[in-house]
Amino acid sequence: MSESIQHYMTTIGQQARCASRQLAGLATETKNRALSEIYTALENNQPQILAANAIDMKNGHDKQLEPALLDRLELSPARFQAMLDGLKDVIALTDPIGVITDLAYRPSGIQLGKMRVPLGVIGMIYESRPNVTLEAASLALKSGNAIILRGGSEAIASNQAIAQAIHQGLKVAGLPEHTIQVINTTDRAAVNALLTLSDYVDVIVPRGGKNLVELITKTSSIPVIKHLDGNCHVFVERQADLHKALPIALNAKTHRYGVCNAMETLLVDAPIAAEFLPLIAELYAEKGVELRGCPNTQNILGATIKSADENDWYEEYLAPILAIKVVTGIDEAIAHINQYGSHHTDAIITENYSQARKFLAQVDSSSVMINASTRFADGFEYGLGAEIGISTDKIHARGPVGLEGLTSQKWVVFGDGQIRQ
Repeated sequence: MSESIQHYMTTIGQQARCASRQLAGLATETKNRALSEIYTALENNQPQILAANAIDMKNGHDKQLEPALLDRLELSPARFQAMLDGLKDVIALTDPIGVITDLAYRPSGIQLGKMRVPLGVIGMIYESRPNVTLEAASLALKSGNAIILRGGSEAIASNQAIAQAIHQGLKVAGLPEHTIQVINTTDRAAVNALLTLSDYVDVIVPRGGKNLVELITKTSSIPVIKHLDGNCHVFVERQADLHKALPIALNAKTHRYGVCNAMETLLVDAPIAAEFLPLIAELYAEKGVELRGCPNTQNILGATIKSADENDWYEEYLAPILAIKVVTGIDEAIAHINQYGSHHTDAIITENYSQARKFLAQVDSSSVMINASTRFADGFEYGLGAEIGISTDKIHARGPVGLEGLTSQKWVVFGDGQIRQ
C-alpha cells in the first residue's frame, strides 16, 4: 500500500471522527433541515447525475459486466425519483437518538434507563448501486453518524456526482462536509486501509457480492455488519391457496433477478406438486427462466428440465435460473432451508395456521414470511425509509438495517445525591 493512499484514508478517518462528535449532539430539526437541503441539491443536479450514470453504464457495457451488475448500476429517472422518495421517508422517520427507555427505580433511589446513541463513524463498502450512496448517507446523518463511503469502480462517476450534490446540501445547512465522505479513488488499497482504521471507524458495512463480503469479513480489524448472499426460498405447502402461490412464486423470482431478496430455490410439497409445478413452469417459461429440478420435479415436468445437483441448492444465481425441489412435508422444507439457505429471507405459502407458525418459529432467517413474496424484504417496504444493508448476523442488527440498527445504547442514571453504601 502506498504511503499516499494510507495518508489519504487516515485523513478521511480523522475528519469523520471529528464530524461524528459534532453530529452526536444535533437536534432532529437540524438533521432534517440538512436532509431537506440535500434533497433540493439532488433535484437540482439530476441532469448531471444521470449523465454521470450514463458514463458508468457505457463503461460497464464496454467491459461486458454481467447483466445483474448492469441492472444494479443503472440509475433511470424512475429510480432517481425512488431514491428521492426514500430520502423523504428518512426525513419523516422518528429520530431514535436521545430516546430513553426502560426507566426504573433501584432500591438505592437512583433511576436507571437506557438511551439511544449513534455508533459514531460508519465505513461502507459496496458495489454497483449508486442509490446506495444516498440511502446510506441519509440514514447515517439522521442517526447522528458520520459515514465514509467506498463504492465500486464501476459506479465512480455516479457516486461522485451524488456526493457533490450531498456536499452542496450540507454546506447550505451549515454542517461539516466531512459528515459524508465518498472516497474518490478506485485504488483497492483504499479498501484495505479503511479496514484498519479502528481508531476512527466504529463499524464496517459491506454490501455486494459474496466474495467481497467474505474478503472484508476476514480482513477487517473493525466489527462488521454483513450478509454474504441471498439464497432465498419459497415453500408451497400442501394446504396452499394456488391462486396466491402462483403470483407469489412468480414475483419472488422474476420481479428483479439481480437482487439479494429474489427467490433462488422453490420448494413444493409432494401432495400438490403434480398440480402446481406445471402451472408455475408455464409462467416461468414465459419469462425465460431456466429451471433445474430434483428427480421428482423432472418426473413431473419432463426431461427438458435440467437436473439440479448439490451445488444448486446453495446457489445465489442473481439470474433467470431457479432450482426446484419436491419435499415431503414442512419438516423437510425447514431442514432444507436451514441447511442450504443464507439466513436472509424465506417464505411459506399455506392456509394452515399451525404450519405457518411452525415455519416462523423454526426457520433461522432474518426475515420469515407467510403468504408474501420474498421481494418485500427491503428497508423501504419495511417502513425504514431506506436501508444501509440487510444483516444476516444475529448480534446487534438483523434483517434490513435502518436508523435503529445504526445506533447503540448507553446506561443513564438519574440521582439526587445518592451515594453507594
